[in-house]
Amino acid sequence: MRWSRVVVAVLVGALAGGCAGGRGAEGGRVTLTVGVFGAFGLKEAGLYDAYMRMHPGVVVRQTSIERNDNYYPQLLTHLVSDSGLADVQAVEVNNIAEITATQGHRLEDLGAVPGVDKGAFLPWKWAQGTDRLGRTVALGTDIGPQAVCYRKDLFARAGLPTDRSAVGRLWAGDWEKYLDAGRRFRATAPEGVAFVDSASGVMAAITGSSPLRFYDADGEVIYKGNPAVRRAWDLAAAFATEGLTARLQQFTPAWDQAYANGRFATVSCPAWMLGYIQDKAGPAGRGVWDVAAAPRPGNWGGSFLVVPSAGKHRAEAAKLVAWLTAPAQQATLFEKRGSFPSSPTALALPVVSGARHAYFGGAPVGAIFAAAARGVPVAVTGPKDAVIAQNLADIGMLQVDQKGRPPRAGWDAAVKTIDNALDR
Repeated sequence: MRWSRVVVAVLVGALAGGCAGGRGAEGGRVTLTVGVFGAFGLKEAGLYDAYMRMHPGVVVRQTSIERNDNYYPQLLTHLVSDSGLADVQAVEVNNIAEITATQGHRLEDLGAVPGVDKGAFLPWKWAQGTDRLGRTVALGTDIGPQAVCYRKDLFARAGLPTDRSAVGRLWAGDWEKYLDAGRRFRATAPEGVAFVDSASGVMAAITGSSPLRFYDADGEVIYKGNPAVRRAWDLAAAFATEGLTARLQQFTPAWDQAYANGRFATVSCPAWMLGYIQDKAGPAGRGVWDVAAAPRPGNWGGSFLVVPSAGKHRAEAAKLVAWLTAPAQQATLFEKRGSFPSSPTALALPVVSGARHAYFGGAPVGAIFAAAARGVPVAVTGPKDAVIAQNLADIGMLQVDQKGRPPRAGWDAAVKTIDNALDR
């Protein structure tokens, strides 16, 4: 539900497995299947059970494929063939642009479903699920507004402020100030401790705070000449070349272990990453890690639900999606699973707005992430955003960060790989 490379839990299933259930019934009741990836959260939060209690004539069955990079190619194949689909399918944010651009005509217009309110979704989230004909074919579940998580003990030893408001002021408004804070930290930091985990993580955070990234509004690939992308690259490369990173690759065993070992002091953290940090840093990190506002609002992560037009129970499936993505259910998903709502109405509910995280020193995470969510720019997305972002990080910036290659060489290597992937 949050990011394609991280496995939250193992739930065995297949898209094709959802097809049979969606066509049948149990005891005269309509059976709706929902196909998702990973531990998507809807089932775990009890939302299906709640819906079935409200609708005795409906049975909801979920199937899950563990990783999105296995789930998504199958979803595309089944959409193109109009077969093997669940009544409801999940789509990760990195894939939504391709779905709306190439598969929108195979999906139901959920914006026209009774009870669905455009105003109940953040404008940029609604826009992501809308195709070029103005049909909203995907309704948002969660989002990934970003903050910066930091180690108070390491900041104190480096002579930097530790109060989250004061920390946020160190870099408020400009990612260049985040780099300056890193230079201050390095001057007096404890031995063997870096300011950030990785240059790629910094680059992703900076890119995520820009409205124009890899594509323009006409669908043209522009990342090579986009000043926002080049600035994100140059700033992230500066973190690497100036020795401010722990030279790690995110979501690897070494990165996980570094949380426990205290090898870095800050990490760009979307709302969903709080639980990940808590898990990897363990009990020793409780009250040590804290959360401050990021230099600029940005988003990393989030998902959508769609209803394939090939389904037998389209109307019933659309009603289920409308209910699952309504503000009250988004608030429940946040309360039970930590998935941050994409609904401004949900953001205002006390369970969200008043949320604090005990592990992170009682940080007012509801307020911090809600403010970030409201400030996220409406970004232009493209069908191969994920391909471009992954290669800039794993082919390009990783070489700069871990192998010490010149930033220009890393950039050229990434561009070559991206061009090959896009057949350019």
